[in-house]
Amino acid sequence: MNAAPDFDALDQNGVRHRLADYRGRWLVLYFYPRDDTPQCTRQACSIRDARETLQRMNVAVLGVSAQDGTTHRAFAARHGLNFPLLVDDGLRIATGYGALGTGWRAGLRRLLGAYRRITVVIAPDGRIAQRIDTPDVRDHAGQILRSISS
Repeated sequence: MNAAPDFDALDQNGVRHRLADYRGRWLVLYFYPRDDTPQCTRQACSIRDARETLQRMNVAVLGVSAQDGTTHRAFAARHGLNFPLLVDDGLRIATGYGALGTGWRAGLRRLLGAYRRITVVIAPDGRIAQRIDTPDVRDHAGQILRSISS
């Protein structure tokens, strides 16, 4: 397991989040293309609906996409999202975690501000425990829970 890249970012409400804030518990960073698209909404709602189970297992979830705080705030309010959505200024988090991909696709994603749909599960010791490269948008919370339980 590799150490998770450090990050420092504000969420949709202006609250600062750092990797170090989550030391000692599971952290899930899920990268999604854009707020309010059908698949991204399904994925976010899957996580929203599993909040109690995730909390019981000491799992924190942070959504990350390239949109700004205003867009994230509207998306969270519209769908009752109960977890932070990070504002990734300069695409630094996406770059560090490989959410832009490689080659010409990375350049296109950078230009469009649309990330690959990936999820990174970070263990309580700050190391990457698993990377989910093909998230199931309808049962993403189930995928996360299974990855932590295995």
